[in-house]
Amino acid sequence: MSRVQQAFSGGKAFVAFITCGDPDLETTYKVVRAMEQAGADLIELGIPFSDPTAEGPVIQAANARALKNGVTTDKIFDMVKRLRADGLKVPLVFMTYANVVFSYGTERFLEKAKEVGMDGLILPDVPFEEKEEFAPACRACGLDFISLIAPTSENRIAMIAREAEGFVYCVSSLGVTGVRSEITTDVASLVRLVKEANPAIPCAVGFGISTPEQAAQMASVSDGAIVGSAIVKLLEKHGRDAEGPVREYVARMKAALRGL
Repeated sequence: MSRVQQAFSGGKAFVAFITCGDPDLETTYKVVRAMEQAGADLIELGIPFSDPTAEGPVIQAANARALKNGVTTDKIFDMVKRLRADGLKVPLVFMTYANVVFSYGTERFLEKAKEVGMDGLILPDVPFEEKEEFAPACRACGLDFISLIAPTSENRIAMIAREAEGFVYCVSSLGVTGVRSEITTDVASLVRLVKEANPAIPCAVGFGISTPEQAAQMASVSDGAIVGSAIVKLLEKHGRDAEGPVREYVARMKAALRGL
């Protein structure tokens, strides 16, 4: 069992996303540590990209701010290395786009990711049919290449689930990331199809979750809840003072999943 899968072994998992370098990498460092202390079971680190096609306005703006502030992939690697050296234990996965990895050099990127202490990679712009450009190289470095399924995946869900590593990222809503007032997708049916094809793979639900009630609702029919935009909004609002508000928010979200 990989470290990513282990994140789901202690009950319903809370998965938190943050855009690295927004507003700066020192704040990212502090917020990641705070999220672990508040109970996050897995943390997704977003590497900023100039054209983040899966993201809504909140995370797009965070990408733009981070890039404007001079964040680079190498600086993010250095921050992760420092987090691990300072005792961070929570599993970490990068979430970025294929061009970021290609431009760095796929093997070089993955080797460096493993070296600094990463556990997996999510590339939302790489469809299942093209994952062989990345998945074998990830496996060679001991990293999980994490697959996404969406309500539109339909007859491809079983195929994706059978080959899934780490966990399956179940997209709860059509469209891009962002806070939603309600989630109407039949997530339970998506999760059931995943589990029928691969009973051992955890399935976490993301896109649109922002409240403890929504997190509990999604986790009640899956193995965990993923939250990004709501956390990134706290960074946008509080800037370098976001550590406390994010810690408090993650603690409330994790509390909503306990006992499910």
